[in-house]
Amino acid sequence: MEILTYLIPVSLLLGGIGLAAFVWALKTRQFDDPAGDASRILTKDWDDRPKP
Repeated sequence: MEILTYLIPVSLLLGGIGLAAFVWALKTRQFDDPAGDASRILTKDWDDRPKP
């Protein structure tokens, strides 16, 4: 049971880091255009051989 004294703070720390990364992604507008990505994958303008 002594291991819980290490595991609980470590899990809280990792959860906090994940939450901070998510909030950072929201503030830097990483998720601004979800509709654009969804419609872009369905277009017929797909190039099988992109230019180098």
